Amino acid sequence: MMEEEKPQNNEMFVSSMSLPEFPVWEKMRNQRNVISFDLELTARCNNDCRHCYINLPQNDLEAKKKEIPLEQIKAIVDQAVSLGALWCLLTGGEPLLREDFFEIYMYLKKKGLFISVFTNATLITQKHIDLFKKYPPRDIEVTVYGVTEATYEKVSNKKGSFKAFMRGLKMLLDNGIKVRYKAMAIRSNVHELPLISEFCRERTKDYFRFDPFLHLRFDANPKRNEEIKSERLSPKEIVAIEKADDERYGALRKGCNELINPEFEHFNCNHLFHCGTGNGSFTVSYEGYFRLCSSLWHPQCICDLKTGDLSQIWEKFVLQVRDLRSDNKAFLDKCRKCSLVNLCIWCPAHAHLETGKMDTPVEYFCEVAHARAEMIDGSPHK
Repeated sequence: MMEEEKPQNNEMFVSSMSLPEFPVWEKMRNQRNVISFDLELTARCNNDCRHCYINLPQNDLEAKKKEIPLEQIKAIVDQAVSLGALWCLLTGGEPLLREDFFEIYMYLKKKGLFISVFTNATLITQKHIDLFKKYPPRDIEVTVYGVTEATYEKVSNKKGSFKAFMRGLKMLLDNGIKVRYKAMAIRSNVHELPLISEFCRERTKDYFRFDPFLHLRFDANPKRNEEIKSERLSPKEIVAIEKADDERYGALRKGCNELINPEFEHFNCNHLFHCGTGNGSFTVSYEGYFRLCSSLWHPQCICDLKTGDLSQIWEKFVLQVRDLRSDNKAFLDKCRKCSLVNLCIWCPAHAHLETGKMDTPVEYFCEVAHARAEMIDGSPHK
């Protein structure tokens, strides 16, 4: 486990665990018998997308050297299955860059796991098609950066990537492999978002989703973080594109009572986590670190699986993290008492990526949440 940071004034601190005081955590422990996990195979990618929070160059030898080897992946998978894992997401970076991708995939299959794969589809070969046809994944989720060469490659920063994407996607579809679609709505492609939506929805009977919320990088690279910020849409722009999409806007309106709810206002609670992180799922980084969710990189919230036992981490460490508390008045008076939390990208993980602390409000997130709330119910929220 990572060494705990010493608390400072107005910073989050760890309280001592006392399960009898918090029966909700004991109940959670008993319910966490069906598990899913994300396995980041690499941080490397053959694209260099402007908005990406993890990507390192395809030929980054240092990053490749840090990637967890096949034998350790097998050991982690064995432990996860023994805990009740049923589903695994293979992600990255670009997971198909791993030379042992086929061995990893087949080991998961032999363990009886449902498998999903996140990919940009540019590296699909006939060997991948043969594998997916013989041993079908639960689904393959492909990110669509644009539907014209100019837009796609402005986002990907890689010449020739659009043709490679279209070729790979066609191979998947022509062979009847289940594909889901997603897109990031960013400044470089927002003008093309209606066409991206049309392109994706014409090619699936399942679903297409787009996400206008960008969080910062896991490695805190300042230059790349500025690039991400430059790609963020304003709250007004986010509301406009959501309202223009009938499916998205309809879902927001239908779920109004669940998204804006006074019961979310916790006036007498200083717990940091009120989300579902660690409640049935976890993430393994490409370096072999356990995280409660893919974005949670605070040093107090990760464990090195090379030196720790997954079952012990799952049964004890997760509960310790979920019991983290804050004495930061700014956080307690603003975020913890907010009824719009489900309209907001704020969470301890994203706050840490933005500010270095898990209990700090982020003004941009707040502005987006209030703009969305006004769009949904037609009235401003304080």
